[in-house]
Amino acid sequence: MPETTRRADRLTGNRYGNRPTMKDVAARAGVGLKTVSRVVNGEPGVTPDTERRVREAIDALGFRRNDSARVLRKGRTASIGLILEDLADPFYGPLSRAVEEVARAHGALLINGSSAEDPEREQELALALCARRVDGLVVIPAGDDHRYLEPEMRAGVATVFVDRPAGRIDADVVLSDNYGGARDGVAHLIAHGHRRIGFIGDMPRIHTAAERLRGYRAAMEDAGITVAERWMSLGATDPERVRRAAEEMLAGPDPVTAVFAGNNRVTVTVVRVLAERSRRVALVGFDDFELADLLQPGVTVVAQDSAALGRTAAERLFRQLDGTLIAPERIELPTRLITRGSGELPPAD
Repeated sequence: MPETTRRADRLTGNRYGNRPTMKDVAARAGVGLKTVSRVVNGEPGVTPDTERRVREAIDALGFRRNDSARVLRKGRTASIGLILEDLADPFYGPLSRAVEEVARAHGALLINGSSAEDPEREQELALALCARRVDGLVVIPAGDDHRYLEPEMRAGVATVFVDRPAGRIDADVVLSDNYGGARDGVAHLIAHGHRRIGFIGDMPRIHTAAERLRGYRAAMEDAGITVAERWMSLGATDPERVRRAAEEMLAGPDPVTAVFAGNNRVTVTVVRVLAERSRRVALVGFDDFELADLLQPGVTVVAQDSAALGRTAAERLFRQLDGTLIAPERIELPTRLITRGSGELPPAD
């Protein structure tokens, strides 16, 4: 059949939202439903001529097999959900890709969604994915109460939390060593002579922000340094708020000589603030970011392996689905200090 004829056949009538069925294919090919089913599923018992007519009908109508119905009969949808904080955050790119690669290796489709750091949206997304019968969920939590997932987990939805622990339920979680990484980063600044070190982080209710602040405090305490309240600032990571916090720390008769930035978004804003000043201030950031090595000086960072976080969480999810895991576990992955120059600057005074 000429391609123009096929295209015209597909566009005949208003078929938007009304996909062709096996019944349509059977009618066009002049065969029974069972014959179409055999061709679609690669089963024997169909003559070459009949198979040719069925495949021509499939091509002309644009028919696609309904895999959802097929996998539901087997009790699985071969799909998993991933709920991120912010799809635009570069930290989550490698994490999402790693989850997708593991899902693909298991023949599953990944569906992404973003909570925008809103607990209500997180719950809405999670339950919407469960309503669509995903086999499992990988969740970067925005909220601190996940009891709403208990019925879904009892019903067999495999669930793994990543980057932050679940709230008020017992569940698998894969984390970075936020406390240890921050402690190492601040200790590195102390080792280069700094004692007035500022900390700018995310909102204190967020697990990662609280753990990094705890690591900062521990490093300062280990060195016998009393922390002034004005050296610490936690809140939203928008550039305006971070800029104000940095400028306040860098002002006055005893400004900080170094800054520890609590995540990559904070680090980028602090880099801009420091670039406007003649006095050199040391900087260590938590999370690596693109082009950090090309700045002058390069930015010293405490790097997480976000791909390893995603891969470990996804592998654990599929082990749950395979029935090889029973008790939930907390898995903590190490961080790595990458020295590039900004964290090795000595105090200016």
